[in-house]
Amino acid sequence: MKAAVSGLGCLCAAGGTLPDCMEGLRSGLRHPVPPVRIHTSHAVPYPVFEVPDFGHPPELLRTSALLLAAAREALGDAGINESIISICRIGVCVGTTVGCALSDEPFCKAFRNGEDPDLAPLERVFRNNPAAVLARTFGLKGPCQVVVNACSSGTDAIGLGASWIEAGLCDIVLAGGTDELSRITLNGFIALKIVDPEPCRPFDRDRKGLNLGEGAAVLVLESEESLRRRGGRARARVLGYSAACDAHHQTAPHPEGAGLRRAIQDALGRAGVAGAELAFVNAHGTGTPDNDRVEGRVLADLLPGVPYFSTKGHTGHTLGAAGAVEAAFTVASLEAGWIPGSAGFAMPDPEIGSSPSEAVQAVKGRAALSTSLAFGGNNAALVFGAPS
Repeated sequence: MKAAVSGLGCLCAAGGTLPDCMEGLRSGLRHPVPPVRIHTSHAVPYPVFEVPDFGHPPELLRTSALLLAAAREALGDAGINESIISICRIGVCVGTTVGCALSDEPFCKAFRNGEDPDLAPLERVFRNNPAAVLARTFGLKGPCQVVVNACSSGTDAIGLGASWIEAGLCDIVLAGGTDELSRITLNGFIALKIVDPEPCRPFDRDRKGLNLGEGAAVLVLESEESLRRRGGRARARVLGYSAACDAHHQTAPHPEGAGLRRAIQDALGRAGVAGAELAFVNAHGTGTPDNDRVEGRVLADLLPGVPYFSTKGHTGHTLGAAGAVEAAFTVASLEAGWIPGSAGFAMPDPEIGSSPSEAVQAVKGRAALSTSLAFGGNNAALVFGAPS
């Protein structure tokens, strides 16, 4: 039994709701600027993709607040209200990397300096487990899981949530990812020398690195029985999911994309979809030299002629949220029959041997693939299909 996608919610730098995000992708406009909420001492004003004010509840840390906003949109889109929640087994599976753990920097500084800081900041962090925030807010009684697997976390959370539906553990699962911009994270990526001082250029010959972003996305996954019982509709189905590890390097992908190849092939096999049947691929496409070279070559080899694109030129790299944000875009693009251009791309890279979409284009097909590559050699792939 494949999990249906009955609702979608998303907010990031491209827009405050999923329809706004899709309009932002269609427009081709993007707004990377130096960070406003966080400050660093770097001479270079590295651009980031921040989310504008979105009515952040004061009791929540930003990562959880982003997730809650996306969840409210997704539940509304699915038509799920309190009466439905009260009679359904609803789980929560959320991917993140930064989470709320880096929101206690002042406490840690004071503690390291030998002071005796108040524990309130730490207690606030403990109350802001993102998955637990959703369960507590909506009164959900099913499984509650946070997935922390670097930049594939959001994809893995959706894959795990879909497995709960297929196993009959839940009627409905809120699955997705969330991450906020953090000064520590930004400094860390700058130290790795993989941040572009200009707006990022995924798959471009002259790419120099990524830009960080923030955001959240939630997919409402649902069983067919639950959909029929409440008269809901499926926007798509999760046809296949797979994850595979390169076991190659702490931060770099395998030169031949060994893990990514396995993840894509296994996900397609589980979905019963041939590569040539795919309408498009929503690629990870960070803008870093290694990621884009490896991913582009794998896609050109395994899926020749299938159009692909990266949306990180519009959103920045949202880390643990990236796979979920891109999954939401994948479903929405499959429904709409068009894919966006890869913002920032201008010059083909001869080392890759293929190029992403340069402008909005129409696509045909009933299935699409979304890929994620992560530190630690982690790779994940999701196949979505149009509802039959």
